[in-house]
Amino acid sequence: MDKWLYIVLSLIAASVLAAVATLEVAPPLIFVAALLIAAGAWTFADRMFPDESGAEENVEGNSGEDESEGDSVEPETTGTYFAPGFARTLIENIPGPVMAVSEKGRVTYYNAAAGHEFPQLKNANHFANVIRAPAFVAAVTETLKDGVARSTRFTTFDSTGKLFLANINRTDPDEESDFGTQAVIQLEDYTLVERTERQRSDFIANASHELRTPLASIIGYIETLQNHARDDPEAQERFLAIMARQAERMQRLVDDLMSLGRIEMNQHVKPREALDPISIMSDCASAMLPLAEQDGAKIEVDLDPLMGIEVMGDRDQLSQVFTNLLDNALKYGGEASQVKVSSAMGASGGKIGITVADSGPGIPRDKIPRLTERFYRVNVNQSRNRGGTGLGLAIVKHILTRHGGRLEIASEEGRGSRFTVWLPLANRKESAA
Repeated sequence: MDKWLYIVLSLIAASVLAAVATLEVAPPLIFVAALLIAAGAWTFADRMFPDESGAEENVEGNSGEDESEGDSVEPETTGTYFAPGFARTLIENIPGPVMAVSEKGRVTYYNAAAGHEFPQLKNANHFANVIRAPAFVAAVTETLKDGVARSTRFTTFDSTGKLFLANINRTDPDEESDFGTQAVIQLEDYTLVERTERQRSDFIANASHELRTPLASIIGYIETLQNHARDDPEAQERFLAIMARQAERMQRLVDDLMSLGRIEMNQHVKPREALDPISIMSDCASAMLPLAEQDGAKIEVDLDPLMGIEVMGDRDQLSQVFTNLLDNALKYGGEASQVKVSSAMGASGGKIGITVADSGPGIPRDKIPRLTERFYRVNVNQSRNRGGTGLGLAIVKHILTRHGGRLEIASEEGRGSRFTVWLPLANRKESAA
């Protein structure tokens, strides 16, 4: 029955009943009685027949019971505890993650950025099960208790290891919307800022140290040539040779630093050219043969000509990876070192591995994880004497990151080292693109 039809019929019935019940009463009293009955009918009809617009607003503004009443709230993929409107639209379009947590620790709202950053985030889930960071959990819990706004930094315990700054505030209960006490959390991703600052500090400290030594040596020999060795041809020849080596060392360092900077600048851009890694490694090994012969070393190539095997890559960068590994094997493989190059397919398929193995003294197990750090050397004096800059493996690591690959290092003291480059194979769609 339509709401207005119900009200009209109620008014007619009210008038008739009032007239019958008050035959001996004055007409004004009949009118008053009719109004009282009609008012009651209006209230009853309003409850029985709510406006459609009001119902829709209620459904969209609050899709479930208040989370604070218990755990009956159904998980949602977006926040449903805030009614549509300007504020809701504004929060949804904030580029950083924003979320709300009830007094019991249940997630009551999160915007699109938070859902993208934390795919496991769902309404009604406990926030500590989503972001497992003790400092963050403690800060939110304390703010919910005492209402004091807090800021804290925390690192996620997952493969990304991201660093976030959390700004936490508490809201008072809202009687109109039945919202209880909540914590509103705004997150800022400081991962890139932190890493950039750390890299900048490391670069300044290490680069200045690496450049200071050869520069001091060159300045010292120049002063000697200008004074004590001014009339000593033999000393001049010897000192000039040392100065030339130190200048070459500085040049190599600057070249490697510039190369690393270019790689990092384009690290987020995936290569789009289909290449044969076996062919590239074969060319690099052939180019290194003259250098190996000068040092009495030997390069043995045992690469399977895997027809049709391709990876999406940058030819110059992959050549740099293989050349750096071969150069390291020749430098640190000891006298008359034996370097072997071989290929392998991944155990689970979908990737190809190319290994460079040397017959050198090996690397202590505890030092292997640090080999790809910038300027890190197992033996500093040996590396400098052989012209190493401490950036070769760091360059390899960054290039492989861009290619979606990785570097696997295995070594045993006294039995040499094995450096394996793993690269994902290109699928047909990528190759055809």
